[in-house]
Amino acid sequence: MLEINLENKVAIVTGGSSGIGRAAAIEFAKAGANVAIAARRVQEGEETVRLAQEAGGNAIFVQTDVTKAEDVKALVDKTLQTYNRLDFAFNNAGFGKTVRLVEQSESGWEREIDVNLKAVWLSLKHQIPAMLQTGGGAIVNMASMGGGVIGVPGLASYNAAKGGVVGLTRSAAIEFAEQKIRINSVSPGLIATDILANVSPAALKQMVSTIPMKRPGIAEEVAQAVIWLCSDRSSYITGQNLVIDGGYTMQ
Repeated sequence: MLEINLENKVAIVTGGSSGIGRAAAIEFAKAGANVAIAARRVQEGEETVRLAQEAGGNAIFVQTDVTKAEDVKALVDKTLQTYNRLDFAFNNAGFGKTVRLVEQSESGWEREIDVNLKAVWLSLKHQIPAMLQTGGGAIVNMASMGGGVIGVPGLASYNAAKGGVVGLTRSAAIEFAEQKIRINSVSPGLIATDILANVSPAALKQMVSTIPMKRPGIAEEVAQAVIWLCSDRSSYITGQNLVIDGGYTMQ
């Protein structure tokens, strides 16, 4: 397989302080892109910048709360001020909390919808005009196997938000296809990130046993799919939700 070359291109990665977001920032840098890394946690975000620079790319960190319109606008503005263009975005920031539907608070519901869905809408709202300035681009939104493909008990608000991301992605993709902006989503399954540190070995073993490939994925596998979706190698793909789950949902 030929290497993907994103030299002189510019990418935004939200939720870039750890996990899949950090892996994606590093993969963009390896491919030669300049990367604007956004997150709330400054120390972790700056560490991602260091790792991206070690990988051979240029990178900046912009502290961002993706649920706030002014922060999202400032992120895009800073990216344009620094690199003069925006070609790609990976809208990755998100979180989920396990709670029974009837026990979840209204504020808890609203917070998960804000972080997982509203933030993606805000990001698209500000990223797309920036991309149109230079003739187009590609965006990947983070959905999830839960919500994007199947339901998961205890994650009603998270699943609702991620299902919304898939629908938002499809609508936006149709709306801007003629203007050369491709918009897709990815729906990971079980991925070995820091969140699994809170899962007991017995529970993790049981979860892995349900996956046809009999292992969790790793962040780099998702990140590499994101890079591919942003690159010209996927130039005729838009409005799609790519499931990255080791075969779990095909059962």
